[in-house]
Amino acid sequence: MHPMLTNAVKAARRAGGIINRASLDIGALTIRSKNYNDFVSEVDHAAEQAIIDVLKDAYPDHGFLGEESGSQDADAENVWIIDPLDGTTNFLHGFPQYSVSIALKQKGQITQAVVYDPNRNDLFTATRGRGAFLNDKRIRVTNRAKLQDSIIGTGFPFRDFSHLDTYLAMFKDMVKKTSGIRRPGSAALDLAYVAAGWFDGFWEIGLSPWDIAAGSLIVHEAGGLVGDFEGNEAYLESGNIVAANPKVFVQMLQTLSPHLTEELKSKKR
Repeated sequence: MHPMLTNAVKAARRAGGIINRASLDIGALTIRSKNYNDFVSEVDHAAEQAIIDVLKDAYPDHGFLGEESGSQDADAENVWIIDPLDGTTNFLHGFPQYSVSIALKQKGQITQAVVYDPNRNDLFTATRGRGAFLNDKRIRVTNRAKLQDSIIGTGFPFRDFSHLDTYLAMFKDMVKKTSGIRRPGSAALDLAYVAAGWFDGFWEIGLSPWDIAAGSLIVHEAGGLVGDFEGNEAYLESGNIVAANPKVFVQMLQTLSPHLTEELKSKKR
């Protein structure tokens, strides 16, 4: 395992330990609303601080972009992109589907990725050019050829409803053209599931960089394709993402394309 990935795994496991301990007594947590339907607890902050402490200790000159702490030295050559608890709403309800996501961006390119599921102790990792792994076993996207036979993950809009009608039109077409849609509630894990072959594909509108930075590399390294709704590579900027095995990817883009508004085409969040 690449030394930088080893440190990211150490950080993710430390955050997972904090999350697992807190999950034993969710009622004791102080929960704050950041925005409508957007919650944060002291667990998010403690987990993010633990990640930053581990990585800062190893790499004092690296920058950070975290969901809770924001940006620190974001113009550094090496920037860690962190979501300490992706799926906070699930966590706060005791619904066991959430994850820790850590990615390293070097000169604008994601090179290391960890998505850790503390409930199942599932560790998804990737280093650019070296493949994707689940608990040290190599993973690959599915080879399913038809969207009609595929199971597809997604995420419903919950914070920003400006694209809700567009999304529902996309959702309606996807329901008709697939074997099923699933919405577990952690985009980082959803992408890891595409890489592991548990989903054939995934799409969502308006995600943040920390939701998708790690998962997108893991999908790539598992032989999948990742793009925005036009198949381009601007998904980290726009937050609009499609990820799938190569055959299903093309069919997903074809299904989504009739519903693209100008705003979604022009890479705005």
